[in-house]
Amino acid sequence: MKRIIVATLIALSSVLGYAQQEGQAKIKFEKVKHDFGTFYDSNPKVSCTFHFTNEGDGLLVIHQAISSCGCTVPDFPMEPIKPGDGGDVTVTYDGKGRFPGHFRKTVSIRTNSKKELVRLTIEGNMEPAAAEPK
Repeated sequence: MKRIIVATLIALSSVLGYAQQEGQAKIKFEKVKHDFGTFYDSNPKVSCTFHFTNEGDGLLVIHQAISSCGCTVPDFPMEPIKPGDGGDVTVTYDGKGRFPGHFRKTVSIRTNSKKELVRLTIEGNMEPAAAEPK
C-alpha cells in the first residue's frame, strides 16, 4: 500500500512540475466588441478583425470559435501562438436573407489560456436597400 501511495505522489509531483515548466498562456484582445453601425442589405456581408496577443509564458492554442448564429462565421489561427506573439480572429456577418434591423451576435473563443473562454460581440443595424441614400 505504501508503494502505491509513494508512486502516486511521485507521479503527481512530476505532472505538476511539468505543467509549471510549460508555462501558462494568457490571451489578451485589444477589443472584444465591434459595432458595424448602419449598412444596407444591398451589401449585407460585413467583417471585422479582433487582434489578440499571448501575454503568457506558454503556447496559446485556440481550440474553438463558436458563433451564436449561422449568419456569423469566425476565422481564427489554427497553429499555436508563441508568448509575445499575436494573431487575429476575423468575424464575418452575412445578413443576406435576414430581416433588416438591429442585430447583436457573439462568438465564444475557447483556448488553453488562463481565462479559457472569451466572448467577442458584434452588432450593427442593417437597413433595407430602399433606404440607402442615392
